[in-house]
Amino acid sequence: MDNTNDVIELLDILYGMVTEAWGVPLGNDKCIIEREKAIEIINDIKANLPTSLAEAKRLVAARDEFIGNAKREAEALRKSAEEKARIMVEEQEIVRIAKERSAEMIASAEAKSKELRRVAADYVDDLMRQTEESISAALSTVQNSRGAFRSAGAASSAKSAKEEVPAE
Repeated sequence: MDNTNDVIELLDILYGMVTEAWGVPLGNDKCIIEREKAIEIINDIKANLPTSLAEAKRLVAARDEFIGNAKREAEALRKSAEEKARIMVEEQEIVRIAKERSAEMIASAEAKSKELRRVAADYVDDLMRQTEESISAALSTVQNSRGAFRSAGAASSAKSAKEEVPAE
C-alpha cells in the first residue's frame, strides 16, 4: 500500500474513532477517545504525510509537465493547421485569379476572332465587288467593241455591195 493510501486509511480510522466515541455528559460537542491510540494514529499520519506530500508534489509536477507538453503540442498543431489553411487559401486565390485571367483571355481571343472574321468577310466582299465591277466594265467594253465591230462590219458590207452594183 502506498503512503497516500496509508494516510487516508489512518484518517478514516481516526474519524471513525471520533464519530463512534462516547459523548461526555452535558457536553454534546465533546467525546471520549483512547488517547494513546489517537496519538499513535496521528504520529503515523505525521510520519507518512511528508512522503505522501512529496508523492503528491511529484504527481502534480508530472501532471503539470504533461499539461505543458500537451499545450506545446496543441500549439504546434494549431500553427501547422493555420499554415496549411493559409497555403490552401493562397492556392484557392491563385486558382481563382488564374480562372479569371483565363476567362478574360478567352473572351479577348473570341472578340479578336470575331473581329478578324468580320474584317476578312469585308475584305473578301470588297474584292468580289471590285472583281464584279472589273468584269462589268470588261463586259461593257466587250459589248461596245462587239457593237462597234458589227457596225463596222455592216458598214463595210454595205459599201462593198454598193461597189459591186453596176451603175446604170
